Amino acid sequence: MRPEVQTFVADGPLPDCDASEEEIDRRVQQLNAILKPVTGEEAKALVACFGPDDCCGVAWTLLHLIETGPNPVLTIDPRPDANEWHQRLYLRAVNGGLAGSNKSGSIM
Repeated sequence: MRPEVQTFVADGPLPDCDASEEEIDRRVQQLNAILKPVTGEEAKALVACFGPDDCCGVAWTLLHLIETGPNPVLTIDPRPDANEWHQRLYLRAVNGGLAGSNKSGSIM
């Protein structure tokens, strides 16, 4: 795993939107330092970095980075109480024909 990914993952989940501007900017800089595409191993590690909300839009950047990996990371329907970003990743893989069927039929 590349050092940039290790650094981002080591800092844990993204903060929520109430975090300081400096903290959010620091995480954005870390995320922007990761060159695309990510490897399958890196994508799996990055999935653990979603926080409690969209982190002022930063979670979308993380989601798109994860999707540059070679395969969908989540191919099994996450539990109903799973992080909303895990559910989004799975639904996007289903809608793209890359994972099993979607029970709800939602499009994200």
